[in-house]
Amino acid sequence: MKKPIYIIGAIIVVVLLYGWVTYNGLVSANVGVDQQWAQVETQYQRRLDLIPNLVASVQGIFKQEQTIFTALANARAHYAGAASVDAKAKAAGEVESALSRLLAIVENYPQLKSSDTVQTLMAQLEGTENRVSVERKRFNDVVASYNLKTKRFPSSVIASLFGFSSRAYFEAAAGAENAPKVQF
Repeated sequence: MKKPIYIIGAIIVVVLLYGWVTYNGLVSANVGVDQQWAQVETQYQRRLDLIPNLVASVQGIFKQEQTIFTALANARAHYAGAASVDAKAKAAGEVESALSRLLAIVENYPQLKSSDTVQTLMAQLEGTENRVSVERKRFNDVVASYNLKTKRFPSSVIASLFGFSSRAYFEAAAGAENAPKVQF
């Protein structure tokens, strides 16, 4: 009579142990997604810190493109005021759009291209854009891993019991696939 009690007790212990390990794995994966988003934001902040320097350098040489400077300032303000990951991603798309228009203009003006300050800042921005791209990819990779954990059985049962739900991937803003058009 004692054998079935031990077997049932062992099964309960195994199920509880599995639940505990799975829960902790989901918590770790969820924190990993948050940490990777922080890395994306770090690169966004680097970009936002470089933009005023580039704008100031270019403005001194090139006064007639105030609309791009205004768009950059507004995009930076939107990013700073964004509260959610989705809002920050949308605002980052605005920054990228305005920045790409500015960089296209710089490329078309030899006196700007030859300025050491502008060249240095453009190189810094190019490096930052590469870092942003890498961190976004890493973010999406971490989100994919987390989402798999929340959807695979039997861990999906633990995830639904404790409120772990899928996280959103970083997606490019609408129209990001199109090159900016610069007209003079």
